[in-house]
Amino acid sequence: MPLLEVKEVTRHFGGLIAVDNVTLNVEEGEILGIIGPNGAGKTTLFSLLSGFLKLSHGEIIFQGKSIDGLKAHAIAKEGIIRTFQQSNVYRGETVLANIMLACRLQDKVGFWGTLFNVSRYRREEEDKKQRATEIISAIGLRDNINNLAGNLSHGQLRLLGIAMALACNPKLLLLDEPVSGLGLEEIHMIMERIREIRERGITVIVVEHEMRMVMNVCERIIVLNFGKKTAEGTPEQIKGNKQVIEAYLGEEQG
Repeated sequence: MPLLEVKEVTRHFGGLIAVDNVTLNVEEGEILGIIGPNGAGKTTLFSLLSGFLKLSHGEIIFQGKSIDGLKAHAIAKEGIIRTFQQSNVYRGETVLANIMLACRLQDKVGFWGTLFNVSRYRREEEDKKQRATEIISAIGLRDNINNLAGNLSHGQLRLLGIAMALACNPKLLLLDEPVSGLGLEEIHMIMERIREIRERGITVIVVEHEMRMVMNVCERIIVLNFGKKTAEGTPEQIKGNKQVIEAYLGEEQG
């Protein structure tokens, strides 16, 4: 059984069809790439998978369970986590504080637990700090653990966003343009981190325009254009696909 099944998913915005009858499967443990020109429906599809938008039609099944109609926080609890964007990072807080905040999204101690069981709260806070430190080290930000997020480089901020997503215990990690606007050295760094994330047992879907990154990291690629799935295959198969070439030759719109 696939980890994720997307069945004939469609999303309308008034008269505009942003995602049009898309069907795809994601296998556990793979790195799947989704590419296409601007306006192809990639980000809308991510928003549907993560619960930030509702389906107009179709079905999404995760780990054998329909997640249609679930709110974003409930889907996150199920294990589908979308990377934190730079706007979600608290730039006036340290790297550690940002990761601790993300850890608390999975908090098991509610308000009353905090009020009446202080020792348990302190124990769980210490556990979160240890886990946050481990994530920071694994993602490559150990030297910046006590630095303010606002002082990080562009590439380090991307890593922080990924680290915050990892703190939410994803089974399926959605990476939305993780290397957009970065230099070659930073791109290679994030590519290596994505491979390491998969080695930890986390399935990954990447939406990205940077073709060097997609072709070198993803084992399978799906192409969207005007909201429709137009191609699917290995990187080598996609490189030789005429429809894909035509989609990228035109001026990207929207």
